[in-house]
Amino acid sequence: MSEKFMVSSELLAQMKQIQLRTKSLVTEQFAGEYESAFKGQGMAFEDVRPYYPGDDVRFIDWNVTARCNQPFIKLFREERELTVILLVDVSASMQFGSGEVFKHNTAATLAALLANVAMKSNDKVGMILFSNDIDAYIPPKKGPQHVWRLIRELISFTPEEKQTNIANALDYLNQVIRKRAVVFLISDFFCSDYNHAFKLAAKRHDLVTIALNDPMERKIAPIGLLSLNDMENGESILIDTNDMDVHRMIEQSFDELQQSLKKLCHSTGADYMTVTPQDDLINVIMGLFRQREHMIK
Repeated sequence: MSEKFMVSSELLAQMKQIQLRTKSLVTEQFAGEYESAFKGQGMAFEDVRPYYPGDDVRFIDWNVTARCNQPFIKLFREERELTVILLVDVSASMQFGSGEVFKHNTAATLAALLANVAMKSNDKVGMILFSNDIDAYIPPKKGPQHVWRLIRELISFTPEEKQTNIANALDYLNQVIRKRAVVFLISDFFCSDYNHAFKLAAKRHDLVTIALNDPMERKIAPIGLLSLNDMENGESILIDTNDMDVHRMIEQSFDELQQSLKKLCHSTGADYMTVTPQDDLINVIMGLFRQREHMIK
């Protein structure tokens, strides 16, 4: 999408609202939790200082020690800068919402929140939007103007494809992002046959899965006959919402999908979390950061 892309006044107002809200939520504490949860990829030499009893002898700088006739040790600093990739599902099913907020809106707010905290921590952030195809790729960069562009793309983008192909999105991720990155995969995961690609991505990157679900996708109110339309393939079925067997079938199907994803994450070391449009996103993300920090220690 061109940098000169024009937006309507309504869309611009929506973009500004998301940016102002998410930017204000990124407090020093929130950024600190993020930095504790996502460590740098290594250590870089910074300086030397005299050796003191109790220092680790493995870090003695023997060249400086020989020149000065007294022991010196090397000092290192953490290479903190990370690359963060937002891998966001924009397929038709993300346009669903039983309340005022659709899953697509929650995904946009989540992505904006994560982009702003990455920017505050001086990390690079990029984004891949996908449906059945790769719909947009914005390479990782720094700065507020770049974050603004990410939000603009998220809010304004309308995919040509309706279906979801997570395997294709993960394969593309591995092609364009060669070095290890922190990847937030935001989707409702209404898709199959992506296990192999998921395992490869989790091995190469620090993968965090965020499953967006609407409560109505698991539990439908008993309101009699109801026509359900699949937003991705266009098929429709008529169900009796007063039939308890129908309720059990829907709940079982939904639960099996989530358990399968959770099991996949556990087996590959990827993080797993679920979010609904009704959740307090700050509390949910802070919970993830603290859980990761606890696992690191």
